[in-house]
Amino acid sequence: MKILRHATIVAAAAAVTLTLAACSSSTGAATSAPSTAASAAAATPAGGTIVDIASTSEGFGTLVAAVQAAGLVDTLNGPGPFTVFAPTDAAFAALPAGLLDALLKPENKDLLTKILTYHVVPGKILAADVTDGDVATVEGQSIKISTMDGVTVNGAKVVTVDVVTDNGVIHAIDAVILPPDVDAAALLAK
Repeated sequence: MKILRHATIVAAAAAVTLTLAACSSSTGAATSAPSTAASAAAATPAGGTIVDIASTSEGFGTLVAAVQAAGLVDTLNGPGPFTVFAPTDAAFAALPAGLLDALLKPENKDLLTKILTYHVVPGKILAADVTDGDVATVEGQSIKISTMDGVTVNGAKVVTVDVVTDNGVIHAIDAVILPPDVDAAALLAK
């Protein structure tokens, strides 16, 4: 009898262990599905400004370098709130050859600032609050937001939503958007 009871307890313990292990591994698989930027942001400790979160999240290194070159770190560390439509590293890599290098030159700091602030909207706009229409940017001109076939900003697709920060929210986009009065070809011709 004692041997049977002992075997039953061992079997029950093994079943519980296997069940917990199975639940644990399925949870891990479900969390690996979001985009790289979202996964990095989700792994980021709670709290931090837009710059803090972008600096510690995979996929925003080029954006952070551009924000530093433009001298916008203090602004984006400010109280806000801000909504940043943040181009990913892949979005910056898709720019015409030489454009990013030209924008990062000290003599083009004003133009870089103009482009980066064109990606920033005053206020905290979460994905659930997005509606179609034109929205004024910190730069001064408007961007066009569309919710047809997913959310787009001036045609750039939003690939990660609601990376909440202490002073706003980041939505990752798959392209760098340029204000209508910026002539990239002219900058490259210099």
